[in-house]
Amino acid sequence: MNATTTLRRLAHRTYSTVAPTPMAFQVFDRHVKKLQKDRAAAQKDQSRVVDYLKDEVAARVSDRLLDIKREFGTVVDLGAGCEQALNRDADQTYEVDVERRQVDEEYLPFEENSLEAVVSSLSLNWVNDLPGALIQIRQSLKPDGVFIGAMFGGDTLFELRTSIQLAEVERESGISPRVSPMTDSSDISRLLSRAGFTLTTVDVDEIQVNYPSAFELMDDLKAMGESNAVLSRRPFLKRDTLLAAASIYKELHGNEDGTIPATFQVIYMIGWKPSESTPLPKKRGSANASLKDVL
Repeated sequence: MNATTTLRRLAHRTYSTVAPTPMAFQVFDRHVKKLQKDRAAAQKDQSRVVDYLKDEVAARVSDRLLDIKREFGTVVDLGAGCEQALNRDADQTYEVDVERRQVDEEYLPFEENSLEAVVSSLSLNWVNDLPGALIQIRQSLKPDGVFIGAMFGGDTLFELRTSIQLAEVERESGISPRVSPMTDSSDISRLLSRAGFTLTTVDVDEIQVNYPSAFELMDDLKAMGESNAVLSRRPFLKRDTLLAAASIYKELHGNEDGTIPATFQVIYMIGWKPSESTPLPKKRGSANASLKDVL
């Protein structure tokens, strides 16, 4: 096992199938995250420039919703992240009625059985109690309602993560959580089932963006409001460690044209709230044809 593989494993955020205590969920400083997102959204021109990643993922989430051949009446897009972002484009007009509400993803205010669909594009990564949030989403849906979401997966920014960790080992004789922990697709599948969803679908995609250097990448992450908000983070990164990380990044992962790639792994998920009409999986052993014969 090489050093890069070992360090990448530290990126994953895992969940137990046994309900943990409330304190076990305190991974992120949500107050700090709100301030980060507010500051980012307040810079309206700059925040629009760095919307390229969120726009791409949102389009793929929308495609999944449009693939469902059904007219939806009440749909919640859970994901502005803060009041500034929620009202950044308040002057825009839409073909449907839009109500803007600032809510906390960990304490949803929606009545039980009140929504036909909930979509969430890159907003659940900063939720401490992800299992609880999914349960609340399922409860708010009407029977046979659908939840469609997207989250960053555990391999997101592995190039940046490993480069900083190697630089800290070299310059500071230790590592600290510089990029937030993330989950993986197997965790999401279990969490959806545990939250009471049925007919679940989880798939993973990767989006790679090239930057002139690690400095431009980190500048864009800050402008997106996606800076580190882990409770145990160090307050700053020393200049010599940062320079070393940028050099390691280019050496380990750099492209031939001098740019550096940044990988964003995105986990897409779909889950349905059970209803009387929900199809049930067939019993084990009830198949009347062999998969071997079909293949």
